[in-house]
Amino acid sequence: MGLTTIADTATTWGQVQHLTYAVKVLGVLMLTLLLSSCGVNEVVVEGRFPSPLLDKLPVTLGVYYKPEFREHEFFDEATTRGESDWVVKTGAAQVQMYNTLLEGMFERVVLLNELPRKDRVAEVGKQAVDAILVPEVNELQYSIPTHTKINVFEIWMRYRYELYSANGEQLADWTMTAYGKTPTAFLRSAEAAVNLAAVVALRDAGANFAVNFEQVPEVKLWLENTADRRATP
Repeated sequence: MGLTTIADTATTWGQVQHLTYAVKVLGVLMLTLLLSSCGVNEVVVEGRFPSPLLDKLPVTLGVYYKPEFREHEFFDEATTRGESDWVVKTGAAQVQMYNTLLEGMFERVVLLNELPRKDRVAEVGKQAVDAILVPEVNELQYSIPTHTKINVFEIWMRYRYELYSANGEQLADWTMTAYGKTPTAFLRSAEAAVNLAAVVALRDAGANFAVNFEQVPEVKLWLENTADRRATP
């Protein structure tokens, strides 16, 4: 049997320390790569929404945004290890868009904190509204860059609108669609492509609403009745 010298022991211990350090570094690198490939891409939609160039309707419109509308978002879960999850938050942007749109369409707009109920007519009546609009996202379809492999995003939305009298009776119920697509594949990031497509879809929703609102039969009847009541001495 041979004898182990102090020099041999020192060499072996140094090699163990070097190997341990290398394993730690490799582990950190692998963890970093794993987190980067399995992270979440979050987009809070932001954009500018022009006011419609229309003659304002001579009515006071109340608007109620449900919590799920104000906080609307959709989630796309990664299907492979190389993809990332996506969270796209459209709530604040669509509230901004509808506020701008409605203020450009109606003589006065009142934001309400709750839906009208028949047992709270007096409280809602203090707001002096002619009717109350309640929009909601009824359906949504999309394709994100991980699906298309390029920085082009598409989104299709169906909005449902309900119009109520000040005492909570439904006056109209209808739907409209909106579509948005990233107009170019040369944006710097997938997040920018997603944001731009969502803004285009919201602008499309606003344009459809502005053009078609008065064409909805029940809405048209309500506007006529409101005008008649105001004309009666």
